[in-house]
Amino acid sequence: MDLLVREQDGTPSIPTGADFPELAAGAHFLGALDGQDCYAAVLPDDLTPPEGFKKVLARSLYTRLDDAEFSLVGRSLAIVEWDVTHRFCGRCGAPTQLVPGERARRCPVDRTPFYPRIAPAIIVLVSRGDTMLLGRNASFPQPMFSTLAGFVDPGESLEECVAREVKEEVGIDIHHIRYFGSQPWPFGRSLMVGFTAEYAGGDIVVDPKEIAEARWFSPDDLPMLPPRLSIARQLIDSFIERVKRPKLGQ
Repeated sequence: MDLLVREQDGTPSIPTGADFPELAAGAHFLGALDGQDCYAAVLPDDLTPPEGFKKVLARSLYTRLDDAEFSLVGRSLAIVEWDVTHRFCGRCGAPTQLVPGERARRCPVDRTPFYPRIAPAIIVLVSRGDTMLLGRNASFPQPMFSTLAGFVDPGESLEECVAREVKEEVGIDIHHIRYFGSQPWPFGRSLMVGFTAEYAGGDIVVDPKEIAEARWFSPDDLPMLPPRLSIARQLIDSFIERVKRPKLGQ
């Protein structure tokens, strides 16, 4: 999905409401950033960006905005996509209506409500002593490795998903699964729920449909890693910090 940004000297920034007052009527409130209320609106198909503005792919802004701005971009993507894709009832086809005071659209015929949806996914760093397991997804740039991740199945707990995804993707067993943190991820409308786990047994056997390569890495011998904004990198950096922390008695 494209986003409209102000761009000056190659640096993107978020437009203000005063830049495009004609979009205000259909705008969705997102929250506040630096004391300013923020909104998102669907861009008309025939909109030609004025001088100083341009349409860009949302993914191209990753690492070009700070954490708070990128979080706002992610929220706007999810809400605008929900608004666009739920204009009609999925049961009877009637046009839906926005519900005042709620983040919802409702069918006026059968009263079915439609809310923005997220797809929960786990992401896990598996450790074995002072090494960590990283994999290279088949879709990654050639040298980049990251932590393992996957979507939660219906009826599955987050911890069950962690164990299943690791077993399916690299063939090993794990234990001591612990919650680390979470991060909304706009591409796929996901909520990434981070965990750490420890190696329990088995040899690495990758699922070639998902993982091109997986290996154990030490903090002193690292491949290309994900950008620092991602929860994958937060997991990796936290492990490195723990391993390199001076041990008691040393």
